Amino acid sequence: MIRPALTLRRRRILIDVGTQRDLFTADGKACIRNHRRILANIRRVMAWVRKEHIRVISTVRLFEEDGIHHGPAYCLAGTEGACKIRYTHLARSVAYSSDGYTDFPRDLFERYDQVIQELRSEDPFEEPRADRILSEVKATDFLVLGAPVETSVKFMVLGLLMRRRNVIVLSDAVGSLEKHAAEIALRQMQAKGARLVDSKSLVGSSHLRKVGICSCDRCQGRVLKVAADSDCSD
Repeated sequence: MIRPALTLRRRRILIDVGTQRDLFTADGKACIRNHRRILANIRRVMAWVRKEHIRVISTVRLFEEDGIHHGPAYCLAGTEGACKIRYTHLARSVAYSSDGYTDFPRDLFERYDQVIQELRSEDPFEEPRADRILSEVKATDFLVLGAPVETSVKFMVLGLLMRRRNVIVLSDAVGSLEKHAAEIALRQMQAKGARLVDSKSLVGSSHLRKVGICSCDRCQGRVLKVAADSDCSD
């Protein structure tokens, strides 16, 4: 049986990791550092994706609160904090649950602009369908944004590199929870062959002041000057 090849007309594909409310809004349970700057850059990239008709593979991490395993308290299944940021969700999208299956239509990226895959693990390649899609999709460049860079983003990038993909990490559109761990993760990715690129060099700059999703003063443009890196404390 011949395995289907997911060939894209466009040669780039965006990999969107964990752009969920708990990680990207000030009132989220695990807000990343510099969330306003990262959100502004993500919003700019997503606008470019729509304009250029770039296909998107998104992963969302979901945790279960079963009363027995005391795992992370953020992005709990069924909560608002687990929802994707509004402007990272394209109109023509399909979502797959973490069900252990590998099936998807042969013309996946002709039917849809975005695939959203739920994950129960930090490593997307432990999810059978995600592994198959990421392994079979054909593109020259895989552009990566999202969070946390020290865990989910790192697993995504290293997994793609192991599959001989050309990976570009949009360094100003990836967020972290802990600065030192993030710096180590970025060095690891770069050492394995990933390129770190400023999103502005790819999509241009803007004077965006409101990120359109977070209600904190800075994200709403009510604070003009705030000390750098003070959105969420380390």
